[in-house]
Amino acid sequence: MNLRQLEILRAVIRHRTTVAAADELALSQPAVSNALKMMEAQAGFALFERVNNRLFPTAEAMALYKESEAIFALHAKLENRVRDLRENRSGHLSIVATPPLAYSIIPSALSGFLRRRPETRVFFDVRRYEGIIEGVLSRVAELGFALGLTHHPGIAHEVVHTGEMVCVLPPQHPLADRPVISAPDLSGLPFIGLERGTRLGEAVRDSFARAGAPFQPTVEVRYCNTACVLAAAGVGAAVVDPFSPRQNSSSGLVVRPFAPTTHAVAYMLWSEAEPLSRLAKAFLNEVRNESRLLESGMSQAAKRN
Repeated sequence: MNLRQLEILRAVIRHRTTVAAADELALSQPAVSNALKMMEAQAGFALFERVNNRLFPTAEAMALYKESEAIFALHAKLENRVRDLRENRSGHLSIVATPPLAYSIIPSALSGFLRRRPETRVFFDVRRYEGIIEGVLSRVAELGFALGLTHHPGIAHEVVHTGEMVCVLPPQHPLADRPVISAPDLSGLPFIGLERGTRLGEAVRDSFARAGAPFQPTVEVRYCNTACVLAAAGVGAAVVDPFSPRQNSSSGLVVRPFAPTTHAVAYMLWSEAEPLSRLAKAFLNEVRNESRLLESGMSQAAKRN
């Protein structure tokens, strides 16, 4: 199966009709239909089930779709590089980050970075932790940013920010007036927990265990930002990283220190396989500066509270 066939397969999976896929790819509908027939003949199994004039991908088709993600990410990176060379741009930087950092430190750092380098092109993707490691190791991204880190051969790192998990509550919550929220305080109250098996989710569970408090979430979510949105809507309290509440600052969300202390350390990651580019080094400096500003702002907010 060649790259063009995979591109057609992915377009049909996204749109569920050959007509829409053909429009996206600037092909005729018969050309897309014939390509699907050829792919199924070559593969030896069905790629779609046809129901009411719509195409529903089989499990095998979805497996191919997921496996091809890395191929198309690399292809997009190559196309961007060719464009940069053709247009004599000053450079290209690829960045991946987990949501808490992608929506807090990175945007401000990126704004200042690009303001001084208007000809630079940046690829920026938001991924889970595992995707950050994969992106850096596969060289899809030159820089990765993540909360928490375990040792990975071939990856260099630097701590960009050290903070602590916080408790977020809706404005009218019975604990909203307390200066510090402890794990036992949350016992018996509606609570939004982070997903089991995630790095932050396990850290919060460990904190509850250290405090001798039961961990009994009413709702369990994957991302801290989701927990903040639900807390602001009155679903309950949540313990999240110190970055995510900044995305919901206009919601009236109450943010308090959480006990026992649970560290949330932000890391910058890059591959040891080759030296960092000058652009990457410059962007790391921007992130370091933004981290210092963020730390100063958090300290002032803690004094006001």
